[in-house]
Amino acid sequence: MTKQYIGILSIAFGLPFLVGQEPATAPASNADATKKKQSFKRTPPPGVNAPGVKRKMTAIQPLAVFETGGTPDWQVVTSDAVWVSNGPTNTVHRLDANSNTIAANVIVGKKPCSGVATGFGSVWVPNCVDQTISRVSLTTNAAEATIAVGPAESEGGITASADAIWLVTNKLGKLSRIDPKTNTVVAEVVIPAGSASCEFSDGAVWVTTPGKNMLTRVDAKTNKVTHSITVGPQPRFLTHGAGSIWTLNQGDGTVTRVDTKSRKVMALIELGVPGPGGEIAFGLGHVWATIFQIPITEIDPVTNKVVRQWVGAGGDSIRVAHGSIWLSNLQEHNVWRIDPLKLQ
Repeated sequence: MTKQYIGILSIAFGLPFLVGQEPATAPASNADATKKKQSFKRTPPPGVNAPGVKRKMTAIQPLAVFETGGTPDWQVVTSDAVWVSNGPTNTVHRLDANSNTIAANVIVGKKPCSGVATGFGSVWVPNCVDQTISRVSLTTNAAEATIAVGPAESEGGITASADAIWLVTNKLGKLSRIDPKTNTVVAEVVIPAGSASCEFSDGAVWVTTPGKNMLTRVDAKTNKVTHSITVGPQPRFLTHGAGSIWTLNQGDGTVTRVDTKSRKVMALIELGVPGPGGEIAFGLGHVWATIFQIPITEIDPVTNKVVRQWVGAGGDSIRVAHGSIWLSNLQEHNVWRIDPLKLQ
């Protein structure tokens, strides 16, 4: 299918915005990214060398290309859109899944970072410089509240449970529970120092601690730590699916699979993507990972093996929703929407 290049370039700032919209703010240099993005010229990761696994990114023809400018990064999925944060522009973009247009550019706090979550009629955006969370209405496409607590790490994550928003808010080890009714922190759970990202699944909040090679389970009802599980080296980003938590381990480029019922490690999967940055997501029955220079890695949870891996320019954040793969290409300043049925 022919590429659809979405958005109209703004002459004033060199950024794409919808017709009739003003840029949110003058962006910093495109090289001004969070710590997650500092190693643009690092040695290419080795990837997986099994026969028939590797492919080239140049072979992919996206369904749509959303030209956001800046450094499009973290993503979250809602019922009719994918939302993408953009640190240099202090913006979160709403990408309409029906029209393949940038439906809104919403001003949030300074330098959004550390993931994006959705729940309770809102998108929740942590901000690194402000040390706040912006709550953005799905109805009005505008920030409706600011919560006075921020992320402990720029490379982290935020998650929603049935009745709360959760974020690691202190490097010394603090997981904050935020009540969406009051937009305030109502509980603080002591977790290992240096914890980074969190994910809700199967009644618990699961937290990674890179420096300790640890995954911590926090009961979402009692606010108590119940399990500490040793995983691969330097786990940071994580996702859930197929009855498991999957951690992307930056130390050696592996993925650890942990069963959410038994809390036992089920598999350690070689991806060959060590180093900073990257992200991981579950969708279409498979696990998908991304890192600079190896933008897409696909894992089959039946075999616990990499079945396909695409090498080349692009990558940084990934989600699977609305029948598509959504790939943030931070260095290329755009987001791709990919038809998984056309991947070879």
